[in-house]
Amino acid sequence: MNNATQSTNLNTVPWKIHDRFVEIQSRWLTVIGEHLQDHQGNYLEYWRVEKADSLIVIPIQDQQFLLPQPSYRPGVSQATLDFPGGRLPLEADLRETAYDILLRELGIPAVAIATLEPLNSQGWAINSSFSNQRLYGWVAEITTASALNPANPAGSILRYPIEAKGLRSLLQDLTCLQCRSVLQEWYLMQRI
Repeated sequence: MNNATQSTNLNTVPWKIHDRFVEIQSRWLTVIGEHLQDHQGNYLEYWRVEKADSLIVIPIQDQQFLLPQPSYRPGVSQATLDFPGGRLPLEADLRETAYDILLRELGIPAVAIATLEPLNSQGWAINSSFSNQRLYGWVAEITTASALNPANPAGSILRYPIEAKGLRSLLQDLTCLQCRSVLQEWYLMQRI
C-alpha cells in the first residue's frame, strides 16, 4: 500500500465525539461545540453549525434570466441581488419547494412553468468542515406565453439576457457565492 492510499484510508475513519460542551438552538440553526478525538487519538475542540439546506432556482424565460429586485441582507448590511431561493424545511419535497419559491419571490405560478429540473439531486456541501448545510440548484423554464404579474411580491422582475454580455453583467451584479455557483454549474451543463 502506498503512502497516499494509507493516508486516505486513515482520514476516512470517523472521529469520535468525546463530549458536547455547548448546544445553542434556534429555529434557523444550531451551534454545537464538541471535543472530538481524531483518527490519530488527538483531542480537538470543534465548533459546527447545523442549518437547513438551501434551494436556489434559476428562472429562464425567452432566453433571459429572471431575478427579483435586490433585497436587504443583514449579514452584509446591504441589499443584494440573488436568484430566487430559500431554506428547505426538514423532509421537504424539493420540486414543491422550488414551485413555492418561484411563486413567493417572482409571482410565477406552477401553470406558467414549462419545465422544472434539478441541476443536482444530492445537494452540494456548502462548507463541510463547519456546517452540514447542502445547496440544491434547480432550473425553471417559464413559458413564453406567460404574462408575468408586474405586481409580484418582490416588485418588478429583473431580466438578464442569456448571452456573453448579459452573463458578464449578471456575474458583476451577483455577489451571493451560492447563486454564482448555481449559475456557473448551469453554464457548465450547457457546454457539455
